[in-house]
Amino acid sequence: MTIVDLADYGPDFTANPYPYYERLRASAPAHRVRGADGGEFWLIVGHEEARAALGDARLSKSPATMGTTMLDEQVIGPNLLVVDPPDHTRLRKLVVREFTPRRAEALRPRVQRITDDLLDAMVPAGRADLVDALAFPLPIVVICELLGIPAADRDAFRTWSNEVVAPTSPETGEDAVRQLGAYLDGLIADKRCAGPTDDLLSALIRTKDEDGDRLSFTELRALAYLLLIAGHETTVNLISNGVRALLAHPDQLAALRADFSLLDGAVEEMLRYDGPVETATVRFSAAPVPVGDLVIPPGEVVLIGLAPANRDPARYPGPDRFDIRRDTRGHLAFGHGIHFCLGAPLARLEARITVRSLLERCPALALDETADAYEWLPGLLMRGVRRLPVRW
Repeated sequence: MTIVDLADYGPDFTANPYPYYERLRASAPAHRVRGADGGEFWLIVGHEEARAALGDARLSKSPATMGTTMLDEQVIGPNLLVVDPPDHTRLRKLVVREFTPRRAEALRPRVQRITDDLLDAMVPAGRADLVDALAFPLPIVVICELLGIPAADRDAFRTWSNEVVAPTSPETGEDAVRQLGAYLDGLIADKRCAGPTDDLLSALIRTKDEDGDRLSFTELRALAYLLLIAGHETTVNLISNGVRALLAHPDQLAALRADFSLLDGAVEEMLRYDGPVETATVRFSAAPVPVGDLVIPPGEVVLIGLAPANRDPARYPGPDRFDIRRDTRGHLAFGHGIHFCLGAPLARLEARITVRSLLERCPALALDETADAYEWLPGLLMRGVRRLPVRW
Protein backbone atom coordinates (compact mmCIF):
# COMPACT_ATOMS: atom_id res chain seq x y z
CA MET A 1 0.00 0.00 0.00
CA THR A 2 1.25 3.48 -0.91
CA ILE A 3 1.84 5.73 2.09
CA VAL A 4 1.33 9.46 1.58
CA ASP A 5 4.11 11.38 3.35
CA LEU A 6 2.74 14.81 4.23
CA ALA A 7 6.29 16.10 4.73
CA ASP A 8 6.76 15.83 0.96
CA TYR A 9 4.22 18.62 0.50
CA GLY A 10 6.34 21.11 2.43
CA PRO A 11 5.13 24.23 4.27
CA ASP A 12 2.60 25.02 1.54
CA PHE A 13 0.46 22.17 2.88
CA THR A 14 0.07 23.97 6.21
CA ALA A 15 -0.72 27.29 4.54
CA ASN A 16 -3.22 25.85 2.04
CA PRO A 17 -3.92 22.12 2.38
CA TYR A 18 -7.03 22.16 0.19
CA PRO A 19 -5.40 21.46 -3.22
CA TYR A 20 -3.56 18.52 -1.68
CA TYR A 21 -6.75 17.18 -0.13
CA GLU A 22 -8.48 17.56 -3.49
CA ARG A 23 -5.87 15.40 -5.21
CA LEU A 24 -6.06 12.77 -2.46
CA ARG A 25 -9.87 12.70 -2.58
CA ALA A 26 -9.87 12.33 -6.36
CA SER A 27 -8.05 9.02 -6.03
CA ALA A 28 -9.69 7.59 -2.89
CA PRO A 29 -11.80 8.77 0.09
CA ALA A 30 -9.19 7.56 2.59
CA HIS A 31 -5.41 7.21 2.57
CA ARG A 32 -2.63 5.76 4.66
CA VAL A 33 -0.60 8.82 5.70
CA ARG A 34 2.67 9.61 7.44
CA GLY A 35 2.63 12.75 9.57
CA ALA A 36 5.34 15.28 10.35
CA ASP A 37 6.43 13.28 13.42
CA GLY A 38 6.83 10.11 11.37
CA GLY A 39 3.72 8.46 12.81
CA GLU A 40 1.38 6.68 10.41
CA PHE A 41 -2.41 6.84 10.39
CA TRP A 42 -5.44 6.75 8.14
CA LEU A 43 -6.86 10.02 6.87
CA ILE A 44 -10.46 10.20 5.59
CA VAL A 45 -11.01 13.02 3.08
CA GLY A 46 -14.45 12.47 1.48
CA HIS A 47 -17.59 14.14 2.86
CA GLU A 48 -19.94 11.14 2.78
CA GLU A 49 -17.23 8.89 4.20
CA ALA A 50 -16.25 11.40 6.90
CA ARG A 51 -19.84 11.85 8.01
CA ALA A 52 -20.32 8.09 8.22
CA ALA A 53 -17.04 7.65 10.11
CA LEU A 54 -17.96 10.32 12.67
CA GLY A 55 -20.97 8.21 13.64
CA ASP A 56 -19.33 4.77 13.33
CA ALA A 57 -19.09 2.97 16.69
CA ARG A 58 -16.28 0.82 15.29
CA LEU A 59 -14.08 3.92 15.43
CA SER A 60 -13.42 4.28 19.14
CA LYS A 61 -12.44 7.52 20.85
CA SER A 62 -10.77 5.69 23.72
CA PRO A 63 -6.98 5.16 23.50
CA ALA A 64 -7.57 2.02 25.58
CA THR A 65 -8.60 0.43 22.28
CA MET A 66 -4.89 0.54 21.42
CA GLY A 67 -3.79 -0.42 24.93
CA THR A 68 -2.53 3.07 25.75
CA THR A 69 -3.53 6.43 27.21
CA MET A 70 -2.74 9.98 26.16
CA LEU A 71 -0.91 12.48 28.35
CA ASP A 72 -3.91 14.72 28.98
CA GLU A 73 -5.97 11.68 30.00
CA GLN A 74 -3.19 10.57 32.39
CA VAL A 75 -2.76 14.02 33.94
CA ILE A 76 -6.25 15.53 33.71
CA GLY A 77 -8.59 12.54 33.44
CA PRO A 78 -10.84 11.13 30.71
CA ASN A 79 -12.99 13.77 29.02
CA LEU A 80 -15.82 13.50 26.51
CA LEU A 81 -13.38 13.32 23.59
CA VAL A 82 -11.59 10.18 24.80
CA VAL A 83 -14.44 7.97 26.01
CA ASP A 84 -17.06 5.82 24.29
CA PRO A 85 -20.56 4.80 25.35
CA PRO A 86 -21.71 4.03 27.98
CA ASP A 87 -19.21 6.35 29.72
CA HIS A 88 -19.68 9.05 27.09
CA THR A 89 -23.48 8.75 27.32
CA ARG A 90 -23.38 9.22 31.09
CA LEU A 91 -21.03 12.22 31.02
CA ARG A 92 -22.82 14.00 28.20
CA LYS A 93 -26.17 13.49 29.92
CA LEU A 94 -24.84 15.24 33.02
CA VAL A 95 -23.57 18.30 31.16
CA VAL A 96 -25.69 18.75 28.02
CA ARG A 97 -28.40 20.75 29.81
CA GLU A 98 -25.84 23.54 30.36
CA PHE A 99 -25.13 23.91 26.62
CA THR A 100 -28.48 24.47 24.92
CA PRO A 101 -29.07 27.19 22.28
CA ARG A 102 -31.31 28.95 24.83
CA ARG A 103 -28.48 29.09 27.35
CA ALA A 104 -26.15 30.47 24.69
CA GLU A 105 -28.67 33.09 23.60
CA ALA A 106 -28.97 34.31 27.19
CA LEU A 107 -25.30 35.32 26.94
CA ARG A 108 -25.94 37.63 23.96
CA PRO A 109 -25.95 40.93 25.95
CA ARG A 110 -22.71 40.06 27.74
CA VAL A 111 -20.99 38.89 24.52
CA GLN A 112 -22.05 42.12 22.82
CA ARG A 113 -20.74 44.21 25.71
CA ILE A 114 -17.36 42.45 25.70
CA THR A 115 -17.13 42.87 21.92
CA ASP A 116 -17.97 46.58 22.16
CA ASP A 117 -15.36 47.13 24.86
CA LEU A 118 -12.68 45.38 22.81
CA LEU A 119 -13.56 47.41 19.73
CA ASP A 120 -13.54 50.63 21.79
CA ALA A 121 -9.93 49.88 22.66
CA MET A 122 -8.96 48.69 19.17
CA VAL A 123 -10.61 51.08 16.70
CA PRO A 124 -8.80 54.36 17.53
CA ALA A 125 -5.43 52.82 16.56
CA GLY A 126 -6.42 52.39 12.91
CA ARG A 127 -4.74 49.00 12.63
CA ALA A 128 -4.31 45.92 14.80
CA ASP A 129 -3.56 42.24 14.98
CA LEU A 130 -7.14 41.01 14.93
CA VAL A 131 -6.26 37.79 16.76
CA ASP A 132 -4.64 39.59 19.68
CA ALA A 133 -7.09 42.51 19.81
CA LEU A 134 -10.42 40.75 19.25
CA ALA A 135 -10.56 37.11 18.12
CA PHE A 136 -8.66 35.78 21.13
CA PRO A 137 -9.81 37.98 24.03
CA LEU A 138 -13.52 37.72 23.27
CA PRO A 139 -13.94 33.95 23.63
CA ILE A 140 -11.39 33.69 26.42
CA VAL A 141 -13.23 36.31 28.48
CA VAL A 142 -16.56 34.61 27.73
CA ILE A 143 -15.45 31.09 28.65
CA CYS A 144 -13.51 32.26 31.72
CA GLU A 145 -16.48 34.27 32.98
CA LEU A 146 -18.74 31.33 32.22
CA LEU A 147 -16.59 28.97 34.25
CA GLY A 148 -15.77 31.48 36.97
CA ILE A 149 -12.03 31.82 36.28
CA PRO A 150 -10.45 34.98 37.76
CA ALA A 151 -9.39 37.65 35.26
CA ALA A 152 -5.86 37.67 36.67
CA ASP A 153 -5.33 34.06 35.55
CA ARG A 154 -6.31 34.51 31.88
CA ASP A 155 -2.87 35.38 30.51
CA ALA A 156 -1.39 32.23 32.01
CA PHE A 157 -4.26 30.23 30.60
CA ARG A 158 -3.64 31.66 27.13
CA THR A 159 -0.05 30.41 27.22
CA TRP A 160 -1.09 26.95 28.38
CA SER A 161 -3.92 26.70 25.88
CA ASN A 162 -1.75 27.68 22.89
CA GLU A 163 0.79 25.04 23.84
CA VAL A 164 -1.84 22.33 24.34
CA VAL A 165 -3.46 22.72 20.90
CA ALA A 166 -0.39 23.73 18.85
CA PRO A 167 2.72 22.91 20.92
CA THR A 168 6.01 24.53 19.97
CA SER A 169 7.73 21.35 21.17
CA PRO A 170 6.64 18.06 22.80
CA GLU A 171 8.19 19.23 26.08
CA THR A 172 6.36 22.57 26.21
CA GLY A 173 3.09 20.87 25.28
CA GLU A 174 3.43 18.33 28.09
CA ASP A 175 4.40 21.01 30.59
CA ALA A 176 1.34 23.06 29.65
CA VAL A 177 -0.97 20.10 30.26
CA ARG A 178 0.55 19.51 33.71
CA GLN A 179 0.38 23.17 34.72
CA LEU A 180 -3.21 23.49 33.57
CA GLY A 181 -4.13 20.32 35.45
CA ALA A 182 -2.63 21.67 38.67
CA TYR A 183 -4.43 24.98 38.20
CA LEU A 184 -7.79 23.27 37.72
CA ASP A 185 -7.26 21.19 40.86
CA GLY A 186 -7.01 24.36 42.90
CA LEU A 187 -9.88 26.09 41.10
CA ILE A 188 -12.33 23.22 41.68
CA ALA A 189 -11.27 22.86 45.31
CA ASP A 190 -11.80 26.60 45.86
CA LYS A 191 -15.26 26.49 44.31
CA ARG A 192 -16.29 23.50 46.37
CA CYS A 193 -15.30 25.34 49.53
CA ALA A 194 -16.76 28.70 48.52
CA GLY A 195 -20.38 27.55 48.33
CA PRO A 196 -22.93 28.08 45.54
CA THR A 197 -22.21 30.70 42.87
CA ASP A 198 -23.80 31.27 39.48
CA ASP A 199 -20.92 30.22 37.21
CA LEU A 200 -20.98 27.08 35.04
CA LEU A 201 -18.26 25.19 36.90
CA SER A 202 -20.11 25.65 40.19
CA ALA A 203 -23.30 24.48 38.49
CA LEU A 204 -21.52 21.36 37.22
CA ILE A 205 -20.20 20.68 40.72
CA ARG A 206 -23.81 20.73 41.99
CA THR A 207 -25.48 18.97 39.05
CA LYS A 208 -27.17 15.60 39.49
CA ASP A 209 -29.37 13.53 37.23
CA GLU A 210 -32.65 11.98 38.22
CA ASP A 211 -30.82 8.93 39.62
CA GLY A 212 -28.56 11.04 41.82
CA ASP A 213 -25.50 10.53 39.61
CA ARG A 214 -22.98 13.38 39.63
CA LEU A 215 -19.54 14.23 38.29
CA SER A 216 -16.51 13.09 40.28
CA PHE A 217 -13.59 15.45 40.98
CA THR A 218 -11.57 13.91 38.14
CA GLU A 219 -14.51 14.17 35.76
CA LEU A 220 -15.03 17.82 36.70
CA ARG A 221 -11.36 18.58 36.08
CA ALA A 222 -11.42 16.81 32.72
CA LEU A 223 -14.60 18.59 31.66
CA ALA A 224 -13.26 22.00 32.72
CA TYR A 225 -10.07 21.28 30.77
CA LEU A 226 -12.04 20.39 27.66
CA LEU A 227 -14.33 23.42 27.94
CA LEU A 228 -11.46 25.83 28.47
CA ILE A 229 -9.47 24.53 25.51
CA ALA A 230 -12.27 23.76 23.07
CA GLY A 231 -14.51 26.56 24.36
CA HIS A 232 -12.22 29.31 23.18
CA GLU A 233 -9.52 28.00 20.82
CA THR A 234 -11.95 26.99 18.09
CA THR A 235 -13.81 30.31 18.29
CA VAL A 236 -10.56 32.28 17.97
CA ASN A 237 -9.93 30.60 14.64
CA LEU A 238 -13.56 30.72 13.51
CA ILE A 239 -13.49 34.51 13.88
CA SER A 240 -10.03 35.09 12.39
CA ASN A 241 -10.45 32.60 9.53
CA GLY A 242 -13.90 33.98 8.79
CA VAL A 243 -12.77 37.61 8.67
CA ARG A 244 -9.77 36.63 6.57
CA ALA A 245 -12.08 34.89 4.08
CA LEU A 246 -14.38 37.92 3.88
CA LEU A 247 -11.50 40.32 3.29
CA ALA A 248 -10.09 38.05 0.58
CA HIS A 249 -13.47 38.08 -1.22
CA PRO A 250 -14.56 41.72 -1.58
CA ASP A 251 -17.77 40.85 -3.40
CA GLN A 252 -18.95 38.68 -0.51
CA LEU A 253 -17.88 41.32 2.01
CA ALA A 254 -19.85 43.97 0.12
CA ALA A 255 -22.92 41.72 -0.04
CA LEU A 256 -22.83 41.15 3.71
CA ARG A 257 -22.34 44.83 4.48
CA ALA A 258 -25.35 45.62 2.28
CA ASP A 259 -27.60 43.03 3.91
CA PHE A 260 -26.84 41.73 7.40
CA SER A 261 -29.73 39.27 7.09
CA LEU A 262 -27.06 37.18 5.31
CA LEU A 263 -24.98 37.01 8.49
CA ASP A 264 -26.10 33.60 9.75
CA GLY A 265 -25.41 32.06 6.35
CA ALA A 266 -22.08 33.87 6.16
CA VAL A 267 -20.94 32.33 9.45
CA GLU A 268 -21.97 28.87 8.26
CA GLU A 269 -19.99 29.40 5.05
CA MET A 270 -16.99 30.52 7.11
CA LEU A 271 -17.26 27.24 9.00
CA ARG A 272 -17.50 25.22 5.79
CA TYR A 273 -14.96 27.10 3.69
CA ASP A 274 -12.08 27.34 6.17
CA GLY A 275 -13.28 26.17 9.56
CA PRO A 276 -11.27 26.23 12.78
CA VAL A 277 -10.74 22.45 13.10
CA GLU A 278 -8.91 20.72 10.25
CA THR A 279 -9.31 17.14 11.46
CA ALA A 280 -11.43 15.67 14.23
CA THR A 281 -9.61 14.42 17.29
CA VAL A 282 -8.10 11.00 16.91
CA ARG A 283 -10.05 7.75 16.67
CA PHE A 284 -8.99 4.10 16.79
CA SER A 285 -10.39 1.25 14.72
CA ALA A 286 -11.79 -1.42 17.03
CA ALA A 287 -12.94 -3.55 14.07
CA PRO A 288 -12.58 -3.49 10.28
CA VAL A 289 -14.08 -0.24 8.91
CA PRO A 290 -14.99 -0.03 5.22
CA VAL A 291 -14.34 3.36 3.63
CA GLY A 292 -15.28 3.36 -0.03
CA ASP A 293 -13.47 0.43 -1.64
CA LEU A 294 -10.93 0.32 1.19
CA VAL A 295 -11.09 -1.39 4.57
CA ILE A 296 -9.28 0.11 7.54
CA PRO A 297 -8.12 -2.86 9.63
CA PRO A 298 -8.48 -3.09 13.41
CA GLY A 299 -5.89 -1.43 15.61
CA GLU A 300 -5.30 1.61 13.41
CA VAL A 301 -5.14 5.33 14.22
CA VAL A 302 -7.72 7.25 12.18
CA LEU A 303 -8.13 10.98 11.54
CA ILE A 304 -11.35 12.23 9.98
CA GLY A 305 -10.73 15.27 7.81
CA LEU A 306 -13.34 17.95 8.50
CA ALA A 307 -11.64 20.53 6.26
CA PRO A 308 -11.33 18.24 3.23
CA ALA A 309 -14.85 16.88 3.73
CA ASN A 310 -16.25 20.41 3.68
CA ARG A 311 -14.57 21.05 0.31
CA ASP A 312 -15.83 17.84 -1.32
CA PRO A 313 -17.36 18.74 -4.73
CA ALA A 314 -19.66 15.74 -4.45
CA ARG A 315 -21.40 17.58 -1.59
CA TYR A 316 -20.77 21.26 -2.40
CA PRO A 317 -20.60 22.40 -6.05
CA GLY A 318 -17.66 24.73 -6.60
CA PRO A 319 -16.35 23.99 -3.11
CA ASP A 320 -13.36 26.35 -3.34
CA ARG A 321 -15.67 29.30 -3.96
CA PHE A 322 -16.51 31.35 -0.84
CA ASP A 323 -20.23 32.10 -1.17
CA ILE A 324 -22.19 33.43 1.80
CA ARG A 325 -25.47 32.57 0.07
CA ARG A 326 -24.51 28.92 -0.34
CA ASP A 327 -26.61 26.09 1.10
CA THR A 328 -24.12 24.85 3.70
CA ARG A 329 -26.35 22.25 5.29
CA GLY A 330 -24.44 19.13 6.25
CA HIS A 331 -21.07 20.78 6.86
CA LEU A 332 -18.96 18.98 9.41
CA ALA A 333 -17.13 21.87 11.06
CA PHE A 334 -18.61 20.94 14.46
CA GLY A 335 -18.46 17.20 13.82
CA HIS A 336 -21.41 14.83 13.68
CA GLY A 337 -23.03 12.18 15.83
CA ILE A 338 -22.61 11.69 19.55
CA HIS A 339 -19.42 13.79 19.64
CA PHE A 340 -21.01 16.82 17.94
CA CYS A 341 -19.52 19.93 19.56
CA LEU A 342 -21.34 20.94 22.75
CA GLY A 343 -20.24 24.54 22.32
CA ALA A 344 -21.55 25.05 18.78
CA PRO A 345 -24.42 27.40 19.79
CA LEU A 346 -22.05 29.65 21.75
CA ALA A 347 -19.40 29.66 19.01
CA ARG A 348 -22.00 30.67 16.41
CA LEU A 349 -23.32 33.43 18.67
CA GLU A 350 -19.85 34.84 19.31
CA ALA A 351 -18.93 34.77 15.61
CA ARG A 352 -22.15 36.49 14.51
CA ILE A 353 -21.82 39.27 17.07
CA THR A 354 -18.12 39.80 16.47
CA VAL A 355 -18.26 39.87 12.66
CA ARG A 356 -21.22 42.23 12.50
CA SER A 357 -19.85 44.59 15.15
CA LEU A 358 -16.42 44.67 13.50
CA LEU A 359 -17.83 45.47 10.06
CA GLU A 360 -20.12 48.16 11.45
CA ARG A 361 -17.35 49.84 13.43
CA CYS A 362 -14.68 49.54 10.70
CA PRO A 363 -16.23 50.36 7.29
CA ALA A 364 -12.81 50.43 5.59
CA LEU A 365 -11.55 47.17 7.11
CA ALA A 366 -8.86 45.50 4.99
CA LEU A 367 -5.94 43.12 5.32
CA ASP A 368 -2.72 44.95 6.22
CA GLU A 369 -0.58 44.20 3.20
CA THR A 370 2.53 45.69 4.82
CA ALA A 371 2.58 42.93 7.45
CA ASP A 372 4.79 39.86 7.39
CA ALA A 373 3.57 36.58 5.91
CA TYR A 374 1.11 34.58 7.98
CA GLU A 375 2.39 32.24 10.68
CA TRP A 376 0.10 29.21 10.40
CA LEU A 377 -0.75 26.98 13.33
CA PRO A 378 1.22 23.73 13.05
CA GLY A 379 -0.26 20.26 12.96
CA LEU A 380 -3.48 18.81 11.61
CA LEU A 381 -5.85 19.67 14.46
CA MET A 382 -6.36 23.44 14.39
CA ARG A 383 -6.64 25.56 11.24
CA GLY A 384 -5.66 29.20 11.61
CA VAL A 385 -3.00 31.89 11.89
CA ARG A 386 -1.23 33.19 14.96
CA ARG A 387 -1.65 36.80 13.82
CA LEU A 388 -4.05 38.57 11.44
CA PRO A 389 -2.87 42.16 10.78
CA VAL A 390 -5.69 44.42 9.58
CA ARG A 391 -6.22 48.15 9.04
CA TRP A 392 -9.20 50.45 8.56
